[in-house]
Amino acid sequence: MKTVQYIYSFLVGGAICVFGQILIDKTSLTPARILTSFVVAGVALTALGLYEPLVDFAGAGATVPISGFGYLMANGIKNALTDNGILGILSGALTASAAGIACAIVFSYLAALISRPGDKS
Repeated sequence: MKTVQYIYSFLVGGAICVFGQILIDKTSLTPARILTSFVVAGVALTALGLYEPLVDFAGAGATVPISGFGYLMANGIKNALTDNGILGILSGALTASAAGIACAIVFSYLAALISRPGDKS
């Protein structure tokens, strides 16, 4: 049964990435706008109740792409709203995603220390 979960994860995660690549290749949208759109889409699909079934079906295939970050933030806000009331709107997203943001900062810094900066030419 685990092998099937890996296949579902690969197919869903791959489909999300293929969709992003098509947007890069076929539109004039910048990668930053596409990235932002994916995060907002993750939040919107979570608010509509459509992203949770996708996460249940595909696991990491739905949570690892950047749309999963929107899903994580939306769930953090929803949980903090029930726990802390209206103040949960302000703290929920950062509390839920703090570990991921901290890891991104630390590993980006380590990669900058290891790599040698220079021009692309």
